[in-house]
Amino acid sequence: MGMAQLEKIESGVYTWSELPTKAGNQRVGRKIMEGISPHFSFLEIHATTQEKGAKPSPPHTQDTIEEVAIVKEGLLKMTMDGTSKVLPAGSVVLIPPLTEQSMENVGDGPLTYYIMMFTSKKNMDVKRSDEAGGPLFINSDKTVFKENEKGGRTDYFNRATAMCTNFEMHVTQLNQKGPSHEPHSHFSSEIIVVMEGQTEMTIAGKTYSGTEGDLFFINSNEVHAISNVGNRPCRYFAYSWQ
Repeated sequence: MGMAQLEKIESGVYTWSELPTKAGNQRVGRKIMEGISPHFSFLEIHATTQEKGAKPSPPHTQDTIEEVAIVKEGLLKMTMDGTSKVLPAGSVVLIPPLTEQSMENVGDGPLTYYIMMFTSKKNMDVKRSDEAGGPLFINSDKTVFKENEKGGRTDYFNRATAMCTNFEMHVTQLNQKGPSHEPHSHFSSEIIVVMEGQTEMTIAGKTYSGTEGDLFFINSNEVHAISNVGNRPCRYFAYSWQ
């Protein structure tokens, strides 16, 4: 499908158990969404599961696409421009355009990760990315969990990238039933990826349910709010950009 034919991505929930799957060479792919959004001329999100011992894809680069990866399960050996890190579940990688990358399963079981690929409607700015730190590995074992009255939060990054004037990513944990915050809106578009627990999201007056693996998409300026509706803590990634 050419980019000119892409349609606007709709806000709502994308349910893991309902995603179409495509099996390949020791891999299973899950297509989550593809289209355009308020800030992106191209946005595609998918999940890949590599079986134990799967041969890594050859190193490659994206000329006009930036990527963010989240490790859902397993152990990822991520290589960017010749530097490798081994990253457990909950880790994040920011892959600027023109960065050589490869991903390998080095764990004892399956490796599953989400990939977000995007091209800005504005001009790509690799210099801005370089000045903000360039490629980024975040090992979840080395992040800092900050407790608060509702549970806690782990900040991942908040910076400019090649495609975004600002991109912010964190994990929220809610220990009890109830909302994370009052309904609100912002210019940034946002994605929520549920890592554990039972959640409920209201977006522009509609209510959606999401559990582990599910993804919520909120377009720019839409009023939204998320709540823990289960009997145990819930935890989710939140990332927003403009």
